[in-house]
Amino acid sequence: MLLTFDTSSPQVCVALHDGDDVVVDLVSERTMKHGEQLAPLIERALAQAGIVRQDLTAIGVGAGPGPFTGLRVGLVTARTLGFVLELPVYAACSLDVLAVEAADTLGERLAGGFVVATDARRKEVYLASYDADGARLEGPVVDKPAVLATDRPVVGEGGALYPEAFPAALGPQRPGAGWLARAIAEERVELMDPEPLYLRRPDAVARAVPAAPAT
Repeated sequence: MLLTFDTSSPQVCVALHDGDDVVVDLVSERTMKHGEQLAPLIERALAQAGIVRQDLTAIGVGAGPGPFTGLRVGLVTARTLGFVLELPVYAACSLDVLAVEAADTLGERLAGGFVVATDARRKEVYLASYDADGARLEGPVVDKPAVLATDRPVVGEGGALYPEAFPAALGPQRPGAGWLARAIAEERVELMDPEPLYLRRPDAVARAVPAAPAT
């Protein structure tokens, strides 16, 4: 039983995969409350499946890119559960998960390849390019929508937020834990160590300490 969750977007999502397919797939109702909602959502998923933590065989987590705080909640939770339960922990790029979902649900509409663009805040997007099967070709990178503008099909929230840069927006907008579970179980994404993909420094940084005056 594979437990997966992603905290790279404003919403928290949790899923369970029994080896054949996803059996539970949950998304938080509130946004920007990752620390408050992840643990209860995990417990709710376990309860719906009628299992306990000791029944889990692996943990999967979205590694972003995404906001510093949200990613930290997800990655720390994944590493903690893996340590306590002595389970393997797999991480995957959240843009890759969106690409797998798009490739499986949109079919011929992506025949010439596509990009995934998600909200990076600061009026920027995270972007990576993929072939028609959802395999990553380039990226991810972070930049202004005008710099990364394209007429190719665009999956992800970036297309909805910046239509002038991405006029061919379609498909899913935020990564889902159910598709993360499928992507990991079917080995359709690069599996990484559970470390976050920030692509840039966090919004909140410590102020530099002024140098002592010369004597």
